[in-house]
Amino acid sequence: MRAKASEIAASQGEPSFYRVFKRELQESLRLLKENVLLRQCIRHIDIVQEEMGHGYEHSKAVAVDAGALVRIEARSMVIPEEMIEKLIVTAHVSGLLHDIKRGGEDHAVAGSEEAKKILVCSGIESRFKRYIAVAIRNHEAFKTVVPPEDEYGRLVSNALYDADKFRWGQENFTKTVWDMLEFGNVPPEDFLENYDKGIDYIKRIKKTFRTPTGRRYGPEIIDMGLQIGEVIYAELKESLGR
Repeated sequence: MRAKASEIAASQGEPSFYRVFKRELQESLRLLKENVLLRQCIRHIDIVQEEMGHGYEHSKAVAVDAGALVRIEARSMVIPEEMIEKLIVTAHVSGLLHDIKRGGEDHAVAGSEEAKKILVCSGIESRFKRYIAVAIRNHEAFKTVVPPEDEYGRLVSNALYDADKFRWGQENFTKTVWDMLEFGNVPPEDFLENYDKGIDYIKRIKKTFRTPTGRRYGPEIIDMGLQIGEVIYAELKESLGR
């Protein structure tokens, strides 16, 4: 099923977001690689997150997309260039740390509190630490949102949310779901039984994007994942004789 999902994703090509904003994504990745602080954040990603499909590769993808979204959205805001770069790095830190408590209860709340501890001696200015904590707190869907303190905090929070939800497209069906099933040792029958609920949840995600860019390009990303999901569902039912 994993191989089939990857085959379908390859035939679909990249979602529009990754073609239209290739330059912004490349810039975001460059800044991510160059920042020493971000390398320190990576050390806090636990091996259990990796096994659950929410480890380094997932967090890195979220960080890069969040940084790119900050750059894109900043065009319609009067923000000095120096501040934009600081906000991109803030989005990067938020992305790398957003799932550090994944697997626990209320992982967004717990992750927000853990991030505060991690960043105590980071040298990051206080307000940027607050932006990070609030963004991590707000990255789960269908939960009460803590209002950011200003437009910069709102930009980081919304960029992190949308970047994380982009992962519910192709990536969810080519990697994340299979990693989680293996980690939890979930029988195929149980997976099939809960499949419809999972698909309904993902469909609801389409309407929750928070940045203008996310609202424009996010639904396509989700739809491409759902197309993979429909094929996988049909093949799984057939293989189980349902």
